[in-house]
Amino acid sequence: MARTLAINAGRGAALLCALIGLILLATSAAGGASISTLQQKLSAGRDEASSLVSELQATQGELAAAEGEAAKAKARERKLTNLLATGEEKAARLAAEVRKTQRQLELAKKRLRRARRVLSERLVAMYESGAPDTASVILAANSFDEMATRTEYLTRIQQSDSALAQRVATVRRTVATALRRVADLKDRVDAYNERLAAARSEVASVRAAAEGAAAHLQSVEAARQASLSKLKASIGDWVKEIQAARAARAERINAEEAEGEVERWLGGPYSIPAYIVMCESGGNYGAVNPSSGAGGAYQILPSTWELYGGQGEPQNAPKAEQDRIAAEIWADSGPSAWVCG
Repeated sequence: MARTLAINAGRGAALLCALIGLILLATSAAGGASISTLQQKLSAGRDEASSLVSELQATQGELAAAEGEAAKAKARERKLTNLLATGEEKAARLAAEVRKTQRQLELAKKRLRRARRVLSERLVAMYESGAPDTASVILAANSFDEMATRTEYLTRIQQSDSALAQRVATVRRTVATALRRVADLKDRVDAYNERLAAARSEVASVRAAAEGAAAHLQSVEAARQASLSKLKASIGDWVKEIQAARAARAERINAEEAEGEVERWLGGPYSIPAYIVMCESGGNYGAVNPSSGAGGAYQILPSTWELYGGQGEPQNAPKAEQDRIAAEIWADSGPSAWVCG
């Protein structure tokens, strides 16, 4: 966007130069009585051109800042989008794990119900028939072998009852553990869902900010174009007035002297015409052309800078030093030393 501004500023400056050229041509045939009027018109044009240059400089800085903010917003949106994708994937894994654990919990509950039913049936049977003890087994036996058999049978019954009770306790602990795990996983899923919701909201906010910055850039660009169009229309009116004065007067004005005067009026704060500076660098004394290496407000090549006694890099030199060397180059070569000249 800043590059577009510089290009458009260059085009505006070129348009301004072309129209001023028409003014000079018309002036060469205008009468002496029209000189005062012409100077007043050109003075007004100088003020308006200076105002436009200041506006372009301010707009350039504002556009650059807005472009930087838009780039930051875009990078933040990419980061949040990646975080959102990762969070959604992890939330999906946790949800699958919750479902798996819930299925395991259901199986454990079924085993617990079966174990409890068996244990209940066994306790009812023991209540109805009575639990045999060692003394009754010994007294009821008719022989030693029968007593041994009955004792072994009693031992096995007691072991079975103990194993059944232990199984019920184990299944109960398994169910309790599964319940805690399900609760923990659900908490983690809820936490991730909250983070995902916050990330989605932040992405929407960043996107809205970027869109707002883009709309602002378009608004500023439209305002700048309107200013250029207004200046173009004003200069066109001046050309018509000068052409009318030319028909009324036969005296001619020296074209070269008028051109020098106009250049001095449009020189602004620079040592060469402002339109060349705005076309070259937008008036930025720290500007650098990455392709040619030219730097500073006047976009002076390092070799030329060194030839005229410059120290270091042009873009790092003080304003006064850049102005001085640019004035020397202008005195030697004129506008031909610059691409926008």
